[in-house]
Amino acid sequence: MTGQMFGSRIRLITQKKSFVSTPLLLALVVIACMAFRFSSQAQDDPAHAIMDLANQTRSEAGLQPLQWDQALAMAAQAHAERMAREGQLSHQYPEEPSLPERAASAGAHFSLIEENIAMADSPHRVHDSWMHSPDHHDNLMNSRINRIGVGAVRAHGYLFVVADYSQGVDAESFNQVETSVAHVLAAQGLRIKVDGTQDARAYCQSDEAAQARHIFARFLMRWQGPDVTQLPKPLQQRIASGVFHEAAVGACAPQGDGGSNQPVFSGNRVAVLLY
Repeated sequence: MTGQMFGSRIRLITQKKSFVSTPLLLALVVIACMAFRFSSQAQDDPAHAIMDLANQTRSEAGLQPLQWDQALAMAAQAHAERMAREGQLSHQYPEEPSLPERAASAGAHFSLIEENIAMADSPHRVHDSWMHSPDHHDNLMNSRINRIGVGAVRAHGYLFVVADYSQGVDAESFNQVETSVAHVLAAQGLRIKVDGTQDARAYCQSDEAAQARHIFARFLMRWQGPDVTQLPKPLQQRIASGVFHEAAVGACAPQGDGGSNQPVFSGNRVAVLLY
């Protein structure tokens, strides 16, 4: 009798499980698998795990996800390795290039760049520490950034992490830049003087005073930035005067400070000559 009752109880419990708890059990299995997968990823690839955590948080706040930028990642990894060697955190060590210089040297193109650094025992702890720090939180949740590169190194019992965020700028050839600006000028009624391209390129990259003496244009202007199709106001005013009928466009590598007293490491530089 006792054995029958025991058997019955087992059978009833089994029936109850199959009827009520199977969906819950399946859900728990899925969650466990996802947690294991993320845990494995965090161990094997903490850099991408940190990006995933950032994008999850940004998504919950209605912000666009960040795209992985390999050039930023290379710069971040190099700095993370330096932090691991030093055994302490710093955004810039003595005689080390600045963040914009490091990123540009790695091949990144950007109009805005920010950086978060941390030392913790896991990607979750890193992300959590940033979310509870106003400055780090603001960097990660900046609505203007759209790219990320992360470097991570395990050393001294910790995970040294560098996350570089940027507002990316697509790299364009000089011909592409010149074509884009020429379209803007043509839309304002100017004829593009193709045989003036070399003069415009020379003026773009040379000393202004010296080069201007050898160019027979009535107005010369050059500027640089992430979007050179936004014509400077002095140039717009000259075009609007109706005095000029032709224009030549030349592009070259960015240089100097771009007029903002800050080094320019990304974007484009262009010169326009008016005739």
